[in-house]
Amino acid sequence: MSDASLDLSVVIVSFNTRDVLRRCLVSLYQEMAATPQVHTEVLIVDNNSRDGSPDMVRAEFPQVRLIDAGSNLGFAAANNLAFRQCTGRYIMQLNSDAFMEPGALRLCIEHMDANPKAGLAGARLIGEDGLLQPSARRFPTPFYELLMLTGLAAKYPKSKFFGRGDRTWDDPLQPAQIDWAPGAFSIIRKSVLDEVGLLDENFFFYYDDVDICRRIHAAGYQVWYWPDIVVVHIGGESARQMGHMQFSSTGSQLTLWRMRSMLLYHRKHHGVGAKIMHRLETAFYRLRAWHNRHSRHPEAAQRVIYNHAMATSLDAAWQETRGGRISPPRPW
Repeated sequence: MSDASLDLSVVIVSFNTRDVLRRCLVSLYQEMAATPQVHTEVLIVDNNSRDGSPDMVRAEFPQVRLIDAGSNLGFAAANNLAFRQCTGRYIMQLNSDAFMEPGALRLCIEHMDANPKAGLAGARLIGEDGLLQPSARRFPTPFYELLMLTGLAAKYPKSKFFGRGDRTWDDPLQPAQIDWAPGAFSIIRKSVLDEVGLLDENFFFYYDDVDICRRIHAAGYQVWYWPDIVVVHIGGESARQMGHMQFSSTGSQLTLWRMRSMLLYHRKHHGVGAKIMHRLETAFYRLRAWHNRHSRHPEAAQRVIYNHAMATSLDAAWQETRGGRISPPRPW
């Protein structure tokens, strides 16, 4: 098959996710077999897995183009390795712990073909329990993140004011133009990616999906949520492999990574917003620690430890990124 005839390039980044990766590929190839009119190639980037993932792929899925990253490059840089080799009209980002429901592949192409202004689109993400995961989101701002942090967004999900960050007030069965779609699953028009550039590799983990959607909007294209495309997403499989890197019983390396990426994102797109976020979150956790220190709740002591750890992590992230101005050397 010539490159010119390819409709779709599916890109999967894997880090020690052999068993769910196998399940992901079985599901993907079943969907490809049911949709022969969509000409597809599959590329997997292995981020230096130690669980035999590459050997499994070579033995069981020899048709896959397997790319050895050589080290743990993080999510954005690993995806970019594959993006540079993709030849399809569209590129699909698919997590190794995400599984398309029947018809998803066909619907992706049909929707993108019918909407030439769509630069990127996401699906309705559900857990294995069938519950909806955040799928159609608004760009984070210090105010929106504060609503999430305080729990007000979760307490009043049907409020357009408090539920704005994840658009929890909207009907999840209705398609909508959105700010950004999670990188667990997305389909990107390759010509738009060529125009706006690849994922920002300063984001080792988290916020790269928010950033690319922001650049797609800035270039004049749309980002869509299409709920008839359904993807089951377990979530956190690669993250669970980082357990040995936990730096305390109440916080984890992943939390620190989120904080670093948050500061990098807000510095890049909001300037002083990085300092605002740092001060807001730090003040929040210190206030919570003070409150629990004077509480008689049976878990108060543990909550004090947790909130102190979170405030300390925020300060570490601020120092390590120089206030969101630099990305620490990879791997984080």
